[in-house]
Amino acid sequence: MDARSSAPVPPPGCPAHSVGGRVPLYGPEFAADPDAYYSYLRSYGPTAPVELAPGVEATLVTDYSAALQLLQDSASFRKDARRWRAFNEGHVAPDSPVVPLLAYRPNAMFSDGAEHLRLRQAVTDSMARIDPRRLSRTTEQVSNYLIAQFGYRGSTDLLGTYARQLPLFVFNELFGCPADIGDRVLFGISGMFDGVNAEKAAEVLFGAVGELVALKRTRPGDDVASWLMQHQANLTDEEMVHQLALLLAAGTEALGNLIGNTVFRLLTHDAYAHTGGLIDEAIDDTLWENPPMANLAPHYPAADMEFAGQQLRAGDLLLVSFAAANGSPILAAERKAGSRAHLAWGAGPHACPSKDPARQISVTAIENLLNQLPDIQLAVPEESLTWRPGPFSRGLGALPTRFTPVEPARRPAAQARPEAPVRTERSPQPQPAPERAGRWSQFLNWLTK
Repeated sequence: MDARSSAPVPPPGCPAHSVGGRVPLYGPEFAADPDAYYSYLRSYGPTAPVELAPGVEATLVTDYSAALQLLQDSASFRKDARRWRAFNEGHVAPDSPVVPLLAYRPNAMFSDGAEHLRLRQAVTDSMARIDPRRLSRTTEQVSNYLIAQFGYRGSTDLLGTYARQLPLFVFNELFGCPADIGDRVLFGISGMFDGVNAEKAAEVLFGAVGELVALKRTRPGDDVASWLMQHQANLTDEEMVHQLALLLAAGTEALGNLIGNTVFRLLTHDAYAHTGGLIDEAIDDTLWENPPMANLAPHYPAADMEFAGQQLRAGDLLLVSFAAANGSPILAAERKAGSRAHLAWGAGPHACPSKDPARQISVTAIENLLNQLPDIQLAVPEESLTWRPGPFSRGLGALPTRFTPVEPARRPAAQARPEAPVRTERSPQPQPAPERAGRWSQFLNWLTK
């Protein structure tokens, strides 16, 4: 028997050997079946060599224990992306689609030590001022409004019209963000995570947030952006822009994926219909098995070192695979016991500062959706659904559904026109779709009817 016959085999379509032995985390093959890739990557040990985009090499941490060690050891591993050796030496092109998400920015995600503590405290203190009752009320109002736009039709792409829209509307309210700015924020965030015209998408995002900061300097309100501006950390305009962009990007992208992935799970797993507290359980299972941010948390060794049996050089790019780490065999018992020890929210000093509000938004959004559309179901075979490409986030490209039409109690007259056809691919042009212009104003008008 050939001794090599028991060696792990790259998943179908994986050109691992054609990129110097590195496994690519991009393309339709990876998006279609990332678990096959993670299973193969574990054959390397706790870490594995990957390629995030053509020419962008990284080490991916796939083991839970090793990931936890990395996330909690801020002395050995730093977050400041100016340490990224391959980028500094010109081995990574500045226009690479993953650079906008990995390049240094003066925000809490890319800072260390005292500077991180200052920025992080400003963020956590400002987010802590959100009233949970206000958050629930806002989420339910946004949910009602969005359902009113498509509920009478009997079918919709639930991602495009609900899951990806709801977080933006909620954050518009929490951050005091006008509609025109919010539309550009959504375009920028989507482009950065999808790697679609990413450089231009980043320009759109930061330009929009810059306008929001200028607005709040002259007209502060009862919102997170104003609270952040008034914090004793005394953030500069540049720091304000980068903290807000981080919060908006993390909030809308991750929350949209979490809501969409959880609804997808509820629609494709009959077991939830026979359990109590199905939404909480489905969210937990999604965070374990299909986290909205699959691979991120960039870190850089502060010095040459050995980590998890791997020799690393100072400035090497390491990423944590939350998806792969959550599937580590050592966690099987904890999963059965109902533990929430997954890494979907991160861990250590850079863990997500908004996991409680994020969960509250998700539960409220999904609960209200199922209450209003109790017979909602997939409109296409499950196997025909496709997932958005890219190494970082995990979300479907579309989620076509059908249900018994409902007539909302208060449907705005502006929505009498037919809903625009669902688009499965985003336009490369950095402009919001015309049909979305002014939707925030429509929502505010709808509330007063």
